[in-house]
Amino acid sequence: MQFITTSFDELTVRQLQQIYKLRVAVFVVEQACPYQEVDDTDLMAWHLRGLDSTGQLLVYARLMREANQQARIGRVITNPIVRWHGYGQQLLQQAIVQIQALWPSTTQINIQAQHYLDRFYRGFGFQPVSGVYLEDGIPHQNMILTLN
Repeated sequence: MQFITTSFDELTVRQLQQIYKLRVAVFVVEQACPYQEVDDTDLMAWHLRGLDSTGQLLVYARLMREANQQARIGRVITNPIVRWHGYGQQLLQQAIVQIQALWPSTTQINIQAQHYLDRFYRGFGFQPVSGVYLEDGIPHQNMILTLN
């Protein structure tokens, strides 16, 4: 898998369509969660894409810089056609690496994780910092990864 990190303005319209198509298919349709999936954060975020040799989008995450030397990972997604192949792990590892490359002074990475993925994120060192709460009807929890 090839990983590419791109600013919004560097994305082609076809790449953006791939991203939005996958995000809406999973976060809105599959999870039966009608919400405004496309938002203005996309304009300021870096878009991490994992592609196969044909250019098909396999995994995706949105990377954002926050105040106080913090960053955020959002919209973490694995294409349903390749779930359970370990690509999500590769994506999260690459997201952490890319945040450190983009913003070397980052000391903490934040994520609003779907609660069922608690164990997955803990495997990378993320720790919960909130109780479970509903966001758009789906149980989530805030988690942080402290960087050295």
